[in-house]
Amino acid sequence: MRDASSFRGSCGAGALSDPAPESEEKLADRRRRYLVLGDGQMYRVVLAGSGESVGSVGFWARQWRGGTVWEVGWGVLPEFQGRGLARAARDTAEHRYLHAFPKEDNGPSNSVCRRAGFTLLGPVDIEYPKGHRITSNGWRVDLESVRKPG
Repeated sequence: MRDASSFRGSCGAGALSDPAPESEEKLADRRRRYLVLGDGQMYRVVLAGSGESVGSVGFWARQWRGGTVWEVGWGVLPEFQGRGLARAARDTAEHRYLHAFPKEDNGPSNSVCRRAGFTLLGPVDIEYPKGHRITSNGWRVDLESVRKPG
């Protein structure tokens, strides 16, 4: 996701994780943060056949409850939602457990967690973005239990 136009296409308004449109300034700031994630990586979700960017998924380390967990976050453009793209992206993770922390009132992202085999841990207080406390639902999936052999 090194070029700005691909980034805009993968983070458009209506993605599951942030339904409000972003200003060019906020989008540029988010892109800068993604380019220096450190212990993590962002990926474009590309539609097979056309190469069209339809969303993004990221994996990164988060300090939580006294340890390091691997968090996943995603956004899929509205016209491509409901096709299992976020669930398929989950299977690209290289860790045994993944965590997700969608806001409590983010119905679509909480639904994706449920359909993708995550277990609801309950409400949690997290920092997102940095310096801002929010109440989210904590979800965890054991990837060994949901991956298909082969």
